[in-house]
Amino acid sequence: MSETYDIAVIGAGMAGATLAAELAPHARVVIAEAEERPGYHATGRSAAFWEECYGGPNVVPLTLASGAYLRRHGMLFPRGALYIGRAADEPAIAAFMQRFADSGVSIDRLGRAALERRIPGLKPEWQHAVHEPACADIDVAGLHQHYLARAREGGAELRCRAPLEAAEREGDGWRLSLGPAGEVRARVLVDAAGAWADPVAELAGARPLGIQPLRRTVAQLRTAPPPPADLPLVLDISGAFYFKPEHGRLWLSPHDESPCAACDAAPEEIDVALAIDRFERVVDWRIEAVEHKWAGLRSFAPDRLPVYGHDARVPGLFWFAGQGGFGIQTAPAAARLGAQLLLGLPRDGMTESLDPSLYSPARFG
Repeated sequence: MSETYDIAVIGAGMAGATLAAELAPHARVVIAEAEERPGYHATGRSAAFWEECYGGPNVVPLTLASGAYLRRHGMLFPRGALYIGRAADEPAIAAFMQRFADSGVSIDRLGRAALERRIPGLKPEWQHAVHEPACADIDVAGLHQHYLARAREGGAELRCRAPLEAAEREGDGWRLSLGPAGEVRARVLVDAAGAWADPVAELAGARPLGIQPLRRTVAQLRTAPPPPADLPLVLDISGAFYFKPEHGRLWLSPHDESPCAACDAAPEEIDVALAIDRFERVVDWRIEAVEHKWAGLRSFAPDRLPVYGHDARVPGLFWFAGQGGFGIQTAPAAARLGAQLLLGLPRDGMTESLDPSLYSPARFG
């Protein structure tokens, strides 16, 4: 005899854990995670920063709305960020400033002298920067565990090794086959499956939205000198790299976005080599070793905005996906908004400034 729930959330990464935590006080919730533990894929491989401009102006409201919650629960640690450029990048710097001028983000411009004080060994061609003082490191593992605990305290049940293998409409709900974890019934099926969002939707009989997983590579380097502990997050204004310090080491990415099937992503040697080549054009530090490297999947809808809302054609299917690289930094506000949309709850102080139509699956027709 299968158990019956109000809501089945597919995926226990940051998306599924946060939404389940917001839903649990109002409904009987089960979270189905395909892996042996939650957060194995994108959540466990994040570069771990909260950067207000990341994702563009239409993602900024979600990020800003999440900030107070993250600070209140001790999840943010001041870092600051610099988008740096060369003389030829002056138009890109100006366009960036204009793009975020009315977004609510605090940014200012810095010249060469200010850059030298913040990035030791910076090569002379790097002349300009956009400074974002509010950027912070984020405790991703702590945040994930915080929401899993909230979900559990609210009564949600977590089932691991529970891949969704079949989803069939039964009356006004679903009969769901979760592989070794058995079968459950639920009134609402939530697609919070990250890179697997479109395949999950297809199992439920819905049209895929074109949510594309993209591989992102990060390498941990030992450098001489070691990166200063107070080094800002440094990003190329043209999107060719970013790096930040992490416990005496440097985390470096070539800012790659390689289309990839949903999988257990692994780094490609060429991407690590590209990252190192680009880094060596920025500072005069010596790379002593590549100590560790990994890759994760960031999943984007065609317009690169997240997808929150009821499917337009399939009753009882709710999308909570397409959160790209900004899903962790926007998690508190996104989950609160998602729960309000799913349950018909009133908006509150965290979500009152958000425009849910920007994120609705209905925008895809």
